[in-house]
Amino acid sequence: MEKLLHYVWKHRLFPLKELTTTDGQMVEVVDTGLHNSNSGPDFFNAKVKIGGEMWVGNVEIHDHSKDWFRHGHDSDKAYDNVILHVVEEADDDVTTSDGRKIPQLQLPVPETVKKNYESLINEDRYPPCYKIIPTLSKIKVNSWLSALQTERLEQKTAAIVKRVEQSNGSWEEAFFRTLARNFGFGINGDAFEAWAQNLHIGFVAHHRDDIFQVEAFFMGQAGLLKPEAINSRYLERAIDDDYYRRLLSEYKYLSLKFNLTPMDPSMWRFMRLRPQNFPHIRVSQLAQLYNSGTANLSQILECRNMKELHRALATSVTEYWQTHFLFGAECRKSYKVLSTASKDLIIINTVVPMLFAYGRTFSKEYLCDRAFSLLEELAAEKNSIVTTWKECGLEAKTAADSQALIQLKKEYCDRKECLRCRFGYEYMSSNS
Repeated sequence: MEKLLHYVWKHRLFPLKELTTTDGQMVEVVDTGLHNSNSGPDFFNAKVKIGGEMWVGNVEIHDHSKDWFRHGHDSDKAYDNVILHVVEEADDDVTTSDGRKIPQLQLPVPETVKKNYESLINEDRYPPCYKIIPTLSKIKVNSWLSALQTERLEQKTAAIVKRVEQSNGSWEEAFFRTLARNFGFGINGDAFEAWAQNLHIGFVAHHRDDIFQVEAFFMGQAGLLKPEAINSRYLERAIDDDYYRRLLSEYKYLSLKFNLTPMDPSMWRFMRLRPQNFPHIRVSQLAQLYNSGTANLSQILECRNMKELHRALATSVTEYWQTHFLFGAECRKSYKVLSTASKDLIIINTVVPMLFAYGRTFSKEYLCDRAFSLLEELAAEKNSIVTTWKECGLEAKTAADSQALIQLKKEYCDRKECLRCRFGYEYMSSNS
């Protein structure tokens, strides 16, 4: 398997004997080079002594020599600077587009590496490397978790920068879209982001001081005022509901004024949701938050500690939703405030990446430092991923830890990328 040979080369898992090319020249690997995950040779800028002469260039790796020709490298000038062809089975000579013969190194994949890799890939239990976790030193674990935490923030930064571009350079609008997405708390995240993108927040700003108009704008653009969005069980009561009729009338006025088109309400998910997580409740909380003006990006950037962030994110529902969870569906009165746990999740998934992205973009290192400090200050998230790792002997104590473990699960374990994982490396290097 070619990627195993990549792994052997990258980690210098060479046999305990002198390396030679297929034509008998001595090979000394000084530097394996930089692994290339894009098009072109597999490793850039390697340093290899061949027959006593130092070569600096690229290395290409295949299972068989004939793969060189199958992939068209013999006619591709991008491969003319390859200095060594590494193969598990040398079954042909290879040449560049200008006819130069390339030295080849036949490198076997150690049996223990094959065995351990097959064990990881075929293991049904998650994580597949669970056996090795209790044996790892704190330094190795903390080093990998720290790298994963940064990697996750980098990914979220890229998503935020993309939202800024889509918002014509507006960081405030990108922040609102990020905030809205995370008000979906997972199951409705995509729907909330689609809603925020369709909201045209610049139009809403003209009516920001009027909470009723804000809520009409928000509910209408979410498609929640459409008759087909109303639960059939409560449809008759909803249509006769004074507040619903007033919102609908206001939205019709706003939609004509700004040429609005509501989103498809079928995007919203209700299954397995508690009433306090219904889209109507979350949209009303966002309307209150937007109306209050405490959670603008400019306000968030000025928050110096967790207490100030919690205060900025504090919100509840409008009066109607204190006694309803759907249009026409009454419930016992409750202010339905955003809980502390929910605010912490918003800080982890919205505030922290926004601070990091903004700090990176505008070279404000203190904001990046604040982002990391917040993750260290917050307790670890409670979810199935964190619980599973705890059962394996790796307990997340802070949000920094839990974010790292989420990254590990989604980007490595789920994709079977054990060869890129440091825990996977420890497993592959073991004799288990």
